Amino acid sequence: MRLPTLSSSSPRWLAPLILLLGVAFVTAIWVLLAIYQGKQVGWMAWLAAVDAAILLRFGGMRPGRGRALWAALATVLTAVLANWLIIASQLGFFFGLLPWESALLLRPGHAWTLAQLANGAWDLVSLGLAPLLAAWLAK
Repeated sequence: MRLPTLSSSSPRWLAPLILLLGVAFVTAIWVLLAIYQGKQVGWMAWLAAVDAAILLRFGGMRPGRGRALWAALATVLTAVLANWLIIASQLGFFFGLLPWESALLLRPGHAWTLAQLANGAWDLVSLGLAPLLAAWLAK
């Protein structure tokens, strides 16, 4: 499946900027959906993978290992940020803090433990395989 890309004359800064905005928007959607449903919704990692690959293609980044690596890293970043913010939001609601206040107070060890408890088998499979999908789609 070949998707159209922008011309090679697009600025070099365009693809990373588009990717950063994509990570922010997908993370926000993921967190809001998880809060609404009351669970981690790990399947959103698949959407993050597809989004990263498409954004890099449309951003004009040249095909190859670099684009595949950036897509995989963006997918991992989206998943980590989303899980961090979901956990922080849930803790913040419990303690009467705003989500961003709780996110600043949350420590990595605590977040890791809660992420292991909150993510089910399908969530873990999605989180593990989505970066590989992103790399494959971005090639």
